[in-house]
Amino acid sequence: MLIENPGRPEIQATFLISHLKLMQLGMKHSRLSGTKMLELATNITGNKYKRGQYIQAIADLAEFKKAYA
Repeated sequence: MLIENPGRPEIQATFLISHLKLMQLGMKHSRLSGTKMLELATNITGNKYKRGQYIQAIADLAEFKKAYA
């Protein structure tokens, strides 16, 4: 299956949820900090997140995805 437009917000939310779950478990990305990931989540959900609020960002992104389902 091919994703025709990976830039769509609901597709980005899916990728962000997975990445934030890994960051919550302690895995780090060499080019994207946790702050940057939370900024991307803010761009999609409109909610601001402080450092380490991965669980809240995941929950908000999941709600955002449900709106598109």
